[in-house]
Amino acid sequence: MKQVEIEKIIVKYINQEANHKELEELSGWLKKNENISIFNHFVNVEYLTAHNMGNYNINKAKAAIDVKLKANKRKQRRYQIKRFSVAASILILFGFVTLKYLNFNTANQPKELSKKNNPKNKAILTLGDGREINLEKDKNYSSKNVVGNSKKLLYTQDNKTKTNLSYNYLTIPRGGNLFVQLADGSKVWLNSESKLKYPDKFIKGKPRQIELIYGEAYLEVSPSTKHNGDVFKVISKSQEITVLGTHFNIKAYIEDKKIETTLVEGNVNVKKGNSEVLLKPNQQSITITNSNSIKVLEVDASQEIAWIKGVFSFNEESLENMMKTLARWYDVEFIFETPKSKKYLFTGVLEKTNSITDFLEFIKATSENEISFELKEKTVIIK
Repeated sequence: MKQVEIEKIIVKYINQEANHKELEELSGWLKKNENISIFNHFVNVEYLTAHNMGNYNINKAKAAIDVKLKANKRKQRRYQIKRFSVAASILILFGFVTLKYLNFNTANQPKELSKKNNPKNKAILTLGDGREINLEKDKNYSSKNVVGNSKKLLYTQDNKTKTNLSYNYLTIPRGGNLFVQLADGSKVWLNSESKLKYPDKFIKGKPRQIELIYGEAYLEVSPSTKHNGDVFKVISKSQEITVLGTHFNIKAYIEDKKIETTLVEGNVNVKKGNSEVLLKPNQQSITITNSNSIKVLEVDASQEIAWIKGVFSFNEESLENMMKTLARWYDVEFIFETPKSKKYLFTGVLEKTNSITDFLEFIKATSENEISFELKEKTVIIK
């Protein structure tokens, strides 16, 4: 069955308009594992998002089908029993998909990425005196003003007068992630293959400044009103961000020639050379390495910070860029046999708990087998 045909049946099913024959076709189609992935993708992205159905009530849908079945029970008892069994099996699957969609959409605050998302999660903390602390699994670390482990680090600010800054560095490898709460209470989530420089304490009356040396970070900044008006600044390559208290994401990987800053809440001032812009929520600034110009785009900020919630969210993303993201998380290399396959576009919301093989099989299925993969140890060959 062609994908366009099955999508019509899925829509009819959601709208409770599918007939018995269509329900049987949908049920048979879902018996193949690769089709379940396509079903999940379509419901999550193509239909619910497009129709703004974040509050879709699956219980009402079940009740409506049950009422309809009972109404026809006397006329077609055998037919109704068969139809209900088919519909119920699909409803269970649809309810699971919708629940995941709602949990993702209605979460007000990002949660710390769980260690179970990737067992290889680890990081290296470099102290001001040059000592390196390997934050390994099941091992706690503590010093004068910091406690933590492989999942998170929590700093505290004492009342002692401080005149000199001592900087710490957090290095996150491929396949890792870590949450750190800075001494001023600001929160930072670091994505795979990232490095952050920050002081273990801040100086009263001075700007609170940190540096994303490379990688990706999501920040919830403690308002300047709680710190005697001291502003918060984030340096990344040649870009400077000034905030008073806000939530935003910065993406500045080594191999990328651009820096993407996405505002979720509040406001930030982005400066590059002599250019600067004030971002509003759901706006993204893009700066280029060899240019001082700043481009501003309207975006869906929730997609940009999907990684915080433990998922990958792609919207018309090229396969080449997708593979860069997957390579950082699964610690693999990738090779394209043909330039054409790099340009294949993909839209989907997928959980990080899936294996790299699951992702590759899903991409293969949604491309209708135009794209194929070969996995050799830590190298993915894309054909």
